[in-house]
Amino acid sequence: MLPLSDPDIRRRRFPIVNVSLIALCALFFVYELALDDVSRTVFFFRFGLIPAELTQGVSYETFWVNPLVARDIATPFSDWITLFSSMFLHGDWMHFLSNMLFLWAFGNSIEDRFGHIPYLFFYVGAGLAATWTQIAIDTQSQVPVIGASGAIAGVLGAYFLLYPFSRIRTIVIFVFVTFVRIPAFLLLGFWILLQFVSGMGSLGPSAQTGGVAYWAHIGGFVAGLTVALLIQLFTPTSGRRPSASWRQ
Repeated sequence: MLPLSDPDIRRRRFPIVNVSLIALCALFFVYELALDDVSRTVFFFRFGLIPAELTQGVSYETFWVNPLVARDIATPFSDWITLFSSMFLHGDWMHFLSNMLFLWAFGNSIEDRFGHIPYLFFYVGAGLAATWTQIAIDTQSQVPVIGASGAIAGVLGAYFLLYPFSRIRTIVIFVFVTFVRIPAFLLLGFWILLQFVSGMGSLGPSAQTGGVAYWAHIGGFVAGLTVALLIQLFTPTSGRRPSASWRQ
């Protein structure tokens, strides 16, 4: 299932931040496509987040293509910058397109609700929370963590709380291609349940996760849910700035 839009919500401002985030991810992805396989791997090691670099304080500088050929993978700046750069990298077409569809379908309404600048800080903060959750699960990992899905999971968590009954236009691919409208709480509830089950299955030294950072998704979702809950609790209804509303 892939979400396409949330037609139940009327927005009062153009989602400039969300569109810019999608454009920036697209720009990085186009650059990745121009690289050969080895150069792309080196790029991921240089700008993706490697948990062991942050937890052990050791920077990895060499990637052996084969026993005779080595490539430099040292991050040009501090390794800590990869906490941010990793959010804009994607491994393949499916990784990129699915993330951007989710961000487009849900991010526009959250930006409208929060405001442009608060939304940007929220997005980055959710991404950081997601990354640190993944680091906590596997502090010794030397595999680059890349992708916007942790930050996007934060957007999904906020949407789940703020617009649970919004009907999401969704494409379902199962034998036939079908377009349906699914309440957000069902779609996102199923999504986070799947992440949790898969995340539990990824624990243990022999587990095979297929390269998906499930715990980053869970951490980002919980962070987004928490922020949305705090906004609901501490923002007076009478003084709230007009924002997204239901279509009549």
